[in-house]
Amino acid sequence: MIDCMVGNAKMALRTTGSVIVVFILSVSGGLGQFIVTYTKTSIFALKGSSVDLPCSYTYPSGYTVTTTQWHNWKYRQYNNEIKHRLEYSGRVEYRGNKINDCTLRIRNLRESDSGEYRFRYETITKYTWSYIWRPASGGVTLSVTDLKVWLTSTMVTEGSPVTLTCRTISPLSDNLAYIWYKNKQYLQYNSSPWYMYSVSSEDAGSYSCAVKGHEDLHSPEVTLTVIYKPKNISVSVSPSGEIVEGSSVILTCHSDANPPVQKYTWYKRNITTPKAPGQIYNISYIRLEDSGEYYCEAGNKYGLINSSSVFVNVQYRPKNTSVSVSPSGEIVERSSVNLTCNSDANPAVQKYTWFKKTVISPKAFGQIYSITNINSEDSGEYYCEAQNEMGASNSTVRLIIVSGKQTSSINIAVGITVGALVLILLFSFLWFRKRAPKSTDTRDAAEDGQGGSSHLYDTISGMAMTPPVVQTVDTDEEDNIHYDSVHFSPFRNQEGPMYSTVQLPNKEIQYTVVKFKHLVVAPQPAAHGAEDPSAIYSTVNKPRTWAQEGTF
Repeated sequence: MIDCMVGNAKMALRTTGSVIVVFILSVSGGLGQFIVTYTKTSIFALKGSSVDLPCSYTYPSGYTVTTTQWHNWKYRQYNNEIKHRLEYSGRVEYRGNKINDCTLRIRNLRESDSGEYRFRYETITKYTWSYIWRPASGGVTLSVTDLKVWLTSTMVTEGSPVTLTCRTISPLSDNLAYIWYKNKQYLQYNSSPWYMYSVSSEDAGSYSCAVKGHEDLHSPEVTLTVIYKPKNISVSVSPSGEIVEGSSVILTCHSDANPPVQKYTWYKRNITTPKAPGQIYNISYIRLEDSGEYYCEAGNKYGLINSSSVFVNVQYRPKNTSVSVSPSGEIVERSSVNLTCNSDANPAVQKYTWFKKTVISPKAFGQIYSITNINSEDSGEYYCEAQNEMGASNSTVRLIIVSGKQTSSINIAVGITVGALVLILLFSFLWFRKRAPKSTDTRDAAEDGQGGSSHLYDTISGMAMTPPVVQTVDTDEEDNIHYDSVHFSPFRNQEGPMYSTVQLPNKEIQYTVVKFKHLVVAPQPAAHGAEDPSAIYSTVNKPRTWAQEGTF
């Protein structure tokens, strides 16, 4: 019977860098030694990475390895290997064998994986005795560290400096190179710390870093917030095409700001009072007077800014269509006249068409319709049609053509007045003649018998059929006639004159004196300087410029 015993580890060796740790187990009977070697006693690894714990072992000849185990020494009280622990499930792999390699790999490292790891194995011999090696001390110390981005401030005002530093809890190396990422996109290769001397709103975002050689292991992202007043402000118009009068239009104000815009205000250019508050300005029924330039004001607690203007162009069909006539006075035969069509429209009128009422076909096209050598057949009502792509509008005008030579309305009035005057004289004379008493004066009878009265009647009747003298007055003076007075004395014994007065509405007074005398067969000589008492007078007052006297 062989007497065997298990001894304790005799030696532990640590070196810097690649450390070889040898545990020696002496077995009596000269059967050899049990030795475990750890290439490294201290390993630093990044969170999320994989790490190998390199290890080798030996044992005396004649022994066979039956069991290999790795333990995290902080769980030694539970006396179970890591592959059976829930927190390592699916993450550990024994890459050794049962001959001499005891390397262990741990994937997707966690910070909780940090600790001291030890390897143990069990053997048997042909004598069925089992020898179990349990090292009393020593193993591999694993330190799992995480990359972190440190900022001097996570919220800065635009234009301020900021410093970004990529750090680890445990130093991986003294001379590491870092790669920086923004919003998970590669940004630049740089050292740490990284200095940003003046940040802008474009620098805002989430930053992370990685160690060169482990680009797949990013640090957790840190958000850099840049605060600034509104900028990049603009206005959009909906619909984006043509705007027709009566339709609905929506103006929207857009702005970049941090914190977001707290107040929007709408203005119309050249109007000081605001049109509306809010980011959206809705004009439900747009009118012509709504045309113009609009802009919005956006503000937060860091400042205010105005947008550039946008022009709202309201389109409408022609309106306020009218026709003007030139010349504006009377229109005489063989003269010329221009009819001009005027209209308010947006877009501008594209087509003018002229029509005459009762005539189906158009008379002319264009804004101006010229009629030359005009005649009475051109009299009537004319209108123009103004049209653009929004619609059409008509306007009506009455055009009166006067045939014959040019005669003013005053001349017509004077002619009518004088004609009426002559009729009044005639009927007045006949009325007085009928009512006059018969004279016993032989001289008067003789004179009457000689036809004086009848001569006067004939003379007046002739006057009624002949244009009166006053009608020969120049037309430039006719407008000033105020009234006509006619005095006549058919009989010598008539004590007072008879009057017939016609008054016109003009302010100035003109005078014309017309004397009517009897034709007497044997006229009596009148006293020197005396006037014939039988004379009949028609007096028309005129200005001082001239006086006309006619004797018949």
